[in-house]
Amino acid sequence: MTLSAAATVFVTSSLPAQSTTAVDRTAPHPKVAAAVEKIEKVAQSGPFQPEWSSLEKYEIPQWYKDAKFGIFIHWGAYSVPAFGSEWYPRQMYINKGRRGDNFFEHHIKTYGPQKTFGYKDFIPMFKAEKFDAAEWAKLFKETGAKYVVPVAEHHDGFPMYECDYTRWDATEMGPKRDVIEELSEAIRAEGLKFGVSSHRAFNWMFYVRNENFDNADPQYADLYGRPMPFLFKENAWDYQNFFPPQDQQFKDDWLARSCELIDKYQPDLFWFDFGITPSRHVTYKENKFSDHLKKFAAYYYNKTSESDSAIGIINYKWQAFPEAAAVLDKERSKMDKIRTPFWQTDTAVSSSSWGYTENQKYKTPDRLVDDLVDIVSKNGCLLLNVGPRSDGTIPQEDQDILRAIGGWLKVNGESIYDTAYWKVFGEGPTTVSTGHVSESKDKPFTSDDVRFTQKGDVVYATILAWPESGEVTIRALGKGSEYWPGEIGSVEMLGSDETIRFERTDAGLNVKMPSVKPCDFAYVLKLTK
Repeated sequence: MTLSAAATVFVTSSLPAQSTTAVDRTAPHPKVAAAVEKIEKVAQSGPFQPEWSSLEKYEIPQWYKDAKFGIFIHWGAYSVPAFGSEWYPRQMYINKGRRGDNFFEHHIKTYGPQKTFGYKDFIPMFKAEKFDAAEWAKLFKETGAKYVVPVAEHHDGFPMYECDYTRWDATEMGPKRDVIEELSEAIRAEGLKFGVSSHRAFNWMFYVRNENFDNADPQYADLYGRPMPFLFKENAWDYQNFFPPQDQQFKDDWLARSCELIDKYQPDLFWFDFGITPSRHVTYKENKFSDHLKKFAAYYYNKTSESDSAIGIINYKWQAFPEAAAVLDKERSKMDKIRTPFWQTDTAVSSSSWGYTENQKYKTPDRLVDDLVDIVSKNGCLLLNVGPRSDGTIPQEDQDILRAIGGWLKVNGESIYDTAYWKVFGEGPTTVSTGHVSESKDKPFTSDDVRFTQKGDVVYATILAWPESGEVTIRALGKGSEYWPGEIGSVEMLGSDETIRFERTDAGLNVKMPSVKPCDFAYVLKLTK
């Protein structure tokens, strides 16, 4: 259905009135230069210097290695159209299909032409009237997560916090609340660690332009970004093959905004999306964004080194950082072997979108728990995303999935939290996809798939599916195994009071499963000497 003319007028009139004094929205924000000067001083004045050789002395804090499981939150004005994915702000200006949807045509049909109803016009409709940070935090605690990372600013250029460098933020428009501040207080009140994510670097070329679109108007450059000439080119949509490097003005603004988040919310973790590097093939030595990344990292590490809490954590994609200087994050993919140093996968309860949309395609709790177990066995942690509705409610489907994971962790958490990887990550026929955004290729795990973790002298062997025969054979634990050369003293199943019968042969450790399943998926054997 097409939005009525009256509704369009109402929405547009809810946007901030234009000043009678001409303001050049394409010019650098007047506060940025002073902010950058301060950032550079701090970056030069602590134990870390803005050079890779100095930043590579970084050590990952132990709490993060022990936590294993966190919650990611994609929430913004893109939850208002709730169509396709959180890339609606970009795709509504591109007349091409994306994963089966044509956002451009949908937008015109539903809201009207992009000239008269642009992405900015969704912002007054983003009211967050039912948002309760304390309720969210209680849910995440119940889920068994140890840290929570809301999106502070997505590619769309609309910060979810009180940003000093734009009028387009959640405190001045839309919800008119500092969402990040509210979440930081509520999450920490539950005893969880708090992080933020920034996807701003891709705002540089997120919005494809056309003279018939509202985003071509320079008066909106402080939301959409400056209408640079390359954004009007026919191939501007093809960012994977066409990514002009960000200029100094954009990078300085990015640096000021990123460090503002550190100063205002003291995040324990700071997650960056791919825009800080143009492609997975560009190394940190070649990346034209690297000087600003080095300044940011030195600023963050120096500021957190002064505090009583642990040093901050930076998550990065691809090759934006040297692997010793921050923590690698893999989007919707995993490792096929143990990786040192520690690493992270980010994925979502939905396979179709990060932000809320109608007709989400949900994963099962079984699959997500299996993924968690697989990742932890390879020295990683899982950051699992949910997408709230525009009114601030988390869909019941998301909540049910999270609570199911939390129920599993209440029974089996000792095999996850505070553990380390073992001598071998596991065994079994099922492989996992390691390429960027490749998880859709993964097949379900079987009862022959086993994953290991350890804590002190205890080894946990997780059977990723219940065997129809009621028995499993773990080949890595056979008699004379190089991984466990001595005797196995006892075998228990977490959550079960039944005595577990086992026999060790040359073929492996044969285990008779209990008569009653202790949980719904991923069954953990506790092995002691």
